[in-house]
Amino acid sequence: MSWNRRDKSGQASPFWGTLAFRLTAWYVLAGLVLVVFATTSLYFMLVSELKKSTDLFLADKIHVLRTMLRERPDDWDALREEIELESAARRYQQFYIRLVDEQNVSLLTTPGMAEQLNLAQLTAQTQSRPEHAAGMKGRDGRLFFVMSAAAAVGGSSQTDTVQIAIDVSQQEALLARYRQRFWLILLGTLLIFPLVGYQIARRGIRPVKEVATTARHISSTNLHERIQAEGYPSELASLAATFNTMLDGLEESFERISKFSADIAHDLRTPVNNIRGEAEVALARARTVDEYREVLGSCLEEAVRLSDLIGDLLFLARAESPLAHLHRESINVGELLSGIREYYEAPAADRGVSLSTVLPNEPVIAHLDRTLLQRAVGNLVSNALAHTPSGKSVVLGASIQAAAVHIQVSDAGVGIPPEALPRVFDRFFRVDESRSQASGGTGLGLAIVQSITLLHGGNVEIASKIGQGTQVTLRLPMSPAA
Repeated sequence: MSWNRRDKSGQASPFWGTLAFRLTAWYVLAGLVLVVFATTSLYFMLVSELKKSTDLFLADKIHVLRTMLRERPDDWDALREEIELESAARRYQQFYIRLVDEQNVSLLTTPGMAEQLNLAQLTAQTQSRPEHAAGMKGRDGRLFFVMSAAAAVGGSSQTDTVQIAIDVSQQEALLARYRQRFWLILLGTLLIFPLVGYQIARRGIRPVKEVATTARHISSTNLHERIQAEGYPSELASLAATFNTMLDGLEESFERISKFSADIAHDLRTPVNNIRGEAEVALARARTVDEYREVLGSCLEEAVRLSDLIGDLLFLARAESPLAHLHRESINVGELLSGIREYYEAPAADRGVSLSTVLPNEPVIAHLDRTLLQRAVGNLVSNALAHTPSGKSVVLGASIQAAAVHIQVSDAGVGIPPEALPRVFDRFFRVDESRSQASGGTGLGLAIVQSITLLHGGNVEIASKIGQGTQVTLRLPMSPAA
């Protein structure tokens, strides 16, 4: 067994620092505690049952002799048979009985009792606690349980004493064998449990190693790979599913970043190429002042477009940053919409589009970021005006529903095809590519609207029909979440 493992960096880590070792150690500790508890409990139960059996035997013998002395005090043959003969027939767990009178003169004694026990010590020990079993060593070192009890003789006032001793050396040998086997079991446990525990731990953490191996091989070039969690325990299957969900998010983010980078490159290359081309043409030969002025004016338009694009990208980056925060204040949404309507009235009039607001009688008050909300609604109005034919209308509305402010921007324009609706909030997406380029659009307006809405903790929805118009609804909480 190798006592070192390689960590992720390739450096050797001690075996006792691995999860397999820790699981094995806990398994061994738990197994030892269980074995010790079980065997110790069984041992003390056995000791208790053996002592209880011995006590009952001694009490039963004393009861028999008391009955005989009380009811048949002159039947010495029966007493002699009970005291002298019955014990001789027993091979194991022999017992000895002695009957003495009030002057401590022995009346009847089991043969061999004097050779096995010190009778004077027996008398002294049993007199201190009559009718209670006590342990006593025999002359050869064997253990006896002894007990004494007074017994009335017939109907007279005479009282004899019954002394009884039972050999429990067989029980002691049994307990000694039990203790010996207990230590053998404990030693076997110490040898077997670590091996079994380590194999169980290795099998248990095998799925973890498989997850780690798969994760180690996944990089930005193969984010499509997933962990196959079939057959895993429920906890590790949940971990694998969570990891796969994370990979799904990473893959989607990488794809989005790749597409975003390609879109940025395309949108930045167009104005840069335009500026470069016009400059190269202007420098190819001498030009008049008016021609140079025209070239510079065209370059300035492209530079403004490029600057707007960079500004929108910076805004999106800041809005999606975890450190982004809002400057909330109590604002009247109706007044804000009226201000936006007044700002866009001139361009709307130039396009022949009517711009109006529909507001409730009661003021709509909410804690929002005024600047960001103006930009979001302004982007929607600008888009609506760009796609609404002359003679049609654009309507701004606000209402309160379920503790949220609903802001709608509706137009009667050309509408959006159903297949394009799921993508209208994607960056650089344009329903009409040629028209958007001609109008100077960057394809980031609705993406900025969505970012501002999400930053407020709300959501945005869009509904549109071809030839009937489009309605965009912003749902914003009236106050920040606690």
